[in-house]
Amino acid sequence: MSKQTQSQSQSVDLSGYDGVNFYDELIDENGKPREHGKVLMDYLSQLSTSELKSAQDAADLAVKEMGITFTVYGEGSSIDRSWPIDIIPRIIANREWKQIEAGLKQRVKALNMFIDDLYHDQKIIKDGVFPKELLSKSVNFRKQCVGITPPENIWAHICGSDLVRDKDGTMYVLEDNLRVPSGVSYMLENRSVIKRVFPDMFEQMDVLPVNDYPSQLFDMLASLSPRPLDKPEVVVLTPGIYNSAYFEHCYLAQEMGCELVEGRDLVVERDDCVYMKTIQGLRRVDVIYRRIDDMFLDPEAFHPDSMLGVPGLMRAWSKGKVTLVNAPGAGVADDKVVYTYVPDMIRYYLSEEIKLPNVDTYRCYEPDDFKYVEANIDKLVIKPANESGGYGLLIGPKSTKKQQQETLAQIKADPRNWIAQPTLNLSTVPTIDGDKIEGRHVDLRPFILSSGQSTYVTTGGLTRVALVKGSLVVNSSQGGGSKDTWIVD
Repeated sequence: MSKQTQSQSQSVDLSGYDGVNFYDELIDENGKPREHGKVLMDYLSQLSTSELKSAQDAADLAVKEMGITFTVYGEGSSIDRSWPIDIIPRIIANREWKQIEAGLKQRVKALNMFIDDLYHDQKIIKDGVFPKELLSKSVNFRKQCVGITPPENIWAHICGSDLVRDKDGTMYVLEDNLRVPSGVSYMLENRSVIKRVFPDMFEQMDVLPVNDYPSQLFDMLASLSPRPLDKPEVVVLTPGIYNSAYFEHCYLAQEMGCELVEGRDLVVERDDCVYMKTIQGLRRVDVIYRRIDDMFLDPEAFHPDSMLGVPGLMRAWSKGKVTLVNAPGAGVADDKVVYTYVPDMIRYYLSEEIKLPNVDTYRCYEPDDFKYVEANIDKLVIKPANESGGYGLLIGPKSTKKQQQETLAQIKADPRNWIAQPTLNLSTVPTIDGDKIEGRHVDLRPFILSSGQSTYVTTGGLTRVALVKGSLVVNSSQGGGSKDTWIVD
């Protein structure tokens, strides 16, 4: 490769960056690679634009060959699409990751104590730390779960917390996903694809592995079995092929060596145990990793017309005959208004200060906060408390006056259901855009497994990237993509 080609390639690498407004994960404000990214930058600078494009094409082809898909729902239809991946990885230094890991473990521990408290004594409410009216208007509090004690008092066994980095370089928690968090299969498949495309790059860098997640997940699930067996019967319960995360359900079941089942494959017998229908007859199930929302789990307890769940499943769970992961009712803490109280939970339950900070958030049900939101809506991001996938939010600086007024009307109609946050200058990562490389905004979803006996955090997580220039929306359902995340020494 000629020196001229290398120079042109590097000049393209650095275009599209603004060191004033954004923190770039790979390149500092002086246009130099960060200490932990020097090897990667040296490697990329040796590639011509055409070689980099060929590598991206190879990754896209690998995704198709491996059948990595996700589902986008449109008006009355659904479309399976190949998983979008950008081949330039996002790099985080291991010394920083250790601090993030400690903060995530602290957070999940407090959240589980909070959920367990709400379904039992509600001490946090009695002591005036958490408002009673917030609980009374929670759409994810399940009265059917009151008084039930799951194994080790753990409700959210699997958590995916979304992290963002602001322009000052600080990593913040943007929200917690405690109901049915998804995306871990794409984290694992991203690593497989990048290893195929850049095998020699892994030899040059000490990238911490992520491929132990399926075994960690199975061990955690098996440890929750109500029966003391060497190999409990663990199944993955899916709503079926039309669910947007069906690829992930299949992937995890296969990687763990578990059966993938639908509601019609299970039955609760008179002994209140759950059984799986097989050609040899009924086989008892010990642990269900459920990927179905609470309201469809059991037509006897929730939606009576649900065809996705299993009649009697809640009864079996409440009597300790089967373990459900995540536990029904865990979503009470998967609420963007409840999220604002996590620092208070950590102080209340753990007598500690929060290690991984929240983003500053305005609670629209509080009069003073609402006045601020109303006066500054064009500068804020407005979010409904229980939507996901980037739906329902208003990004103030990119919104019209009409959209702002419509959102304010929705807030006034139900103030408890809304929060507002500053429009963060999300960090960027070099991303391929045709024959150019430009900065694109990213977030990060690590996954935390908690059994009560131990807590495991993935080394990195799913980096989601806004592939549209200037966009802050990283969700794949709205045009976002993904990157492999490298934790390096």
